[in-house]
Amino acid sequence: MKFTKKLAAVSVAALALLGTAACSNKSSNSSSSSAKIPTKITKKTTVVFWHGMTGTQEKTLKSLTKDFEKKNPKVTVKLEFQGKYTDLQAKINSTLQSPNNLPTITQAYPGWLINAANSKRLVDMTPYINNSDIGWGSAAKSDIRQELLDGAQIKGTQYGIPFNKSVEMLTYNKDLLDKYGVKVPKTMAELKQAAQTIYKKSKGKVVGAGFDSLSNYYVLGMKDEGVNFSKNLDFTSSKSKKVINYYADGIKAGYFKTAGSAGYLSGDFSNEKVAMFVGTSAGEGFVKMGVGNKFQYGVAPRPSKYNMQQGTDIYMFNKGTAEQKAAAFMYIKYLLGKKQQLTWANQTGYIPVTNSVINSAAYKNSTKSKVPAQLSKAMKNLYSVPVVTNGNAAYSELNPIMQNIFAQAKKGSSWNSQIDAGKTKLQSAWNQ
Repeated sequence: MKFTKKLAAVSVAALALLGTAACSNKSSNSSSSSAKIPTKITKKTTVVFWHGMTGTQEKTLKSLTKDFEKKNPKVTVKLEFQGKYTDLQAKINSTLQSPNNLPTITQAYPGWLINAANSKRLVDMTPYINNSDIGWGSAAKSDIRQELLDGAQIKGTQYGIPFNKSVEMLTYNKDLLDKYGVKVPKTMAELKQAAQTIYKKSKGKVVGAGFDSLSNYYVLGMKDEGVNFSKNLDFTSSKSKKVINYYADGIKAGYFKTAGSAGYLSGDFSNEKVAMFVGTSAGEGFVKMGVGNKFQYGVAPRPSKYNMQQGTDIYMFNKGTAEQKAAAFMYIKYLLGKKQQLTWANQTGYIPVTNSVINSAAYKNSTKSKVPAQLSKAMKNLYSVPVVTNGNAAYSELNPIMQNIFAQAKKGSSWNSQIDAGKTKLQSAWNQ
């Protein structure tokens, strides 16, 4: 289906590692101080912004950028599309070898930029945030959701500012749930029970549920068990097997399924082959397009204690002039303005990153999306994978590991050997 292919451009849940909540904003690597930050742009200044936005997201970004330039006639923002996220990441990595060719700012996941931070290629945003003229005066005054701001840190330094963010949500077929007398699940136990009931009452014609991102499924499952994703995690532990078996048992019995080669369950959902699925909140527009008038769908918080904050942030390289850096931050601050955040959220499906917009009536009462009314509940306990050496590789390795395990479950075979193999592969990813 076309809409599932398009979803790949916006779903960030399974593509990359996210930032870690850190305890400090202190850094000795800052290339700026408040005293050196220009408070006005008096001469023509160009800011280059590398991004991976397509479709409606790119169109909206261009519109907001034009509005910024009208209000700041001395500043030109060159939006340079670098392809999908893997292409953007590769471009950043290759260009770091020739730092003068880097852009002023870029869209990125923090896990991509560990080497850039270690080589002091990034600008610490803290002096800009704390500047009352260019920034907000303090992080608290920025109104940015704290977990999202923390997620844009690398080793405790605030190198990034949250941009296009999303969380995981449960999307469900309301008509099917009503037909089979099933309530919207609020816990993983309830999800299992609901999925079993739907599969049984439909006589196997409708699979109960599934998860788009297998990496997120495992990481959040372990977090719900009190285990953080780290190099010390034991993939063969009892808690790990509990998380794995919950999904694998359901696949073997038929009431759970994975997205398979399609990558997303929205296609099966729209064709009424699966009643519920957990996926990115940014994908609702594609669900709506696929469902059309066939049935009523609903959106609810992910049925777990923890949820994954996803999506990229904006980072600044230290190659620019003082004026370019100041202008770039002015642009970033503009994108986070109340009006702009509401427009961005309504047009793209990404969530606002500021508390005032998240909690505003204008957002919560949106008629374009069902996510806003449920977002506060969905963001109650946000988690992000630690940004550490090889963490991105280990997180990415989870997907094929889980696929191999669930492939065995689907065949009705034992998956214990695949769990053992998964432990070896995960350790290799951490130790490469």
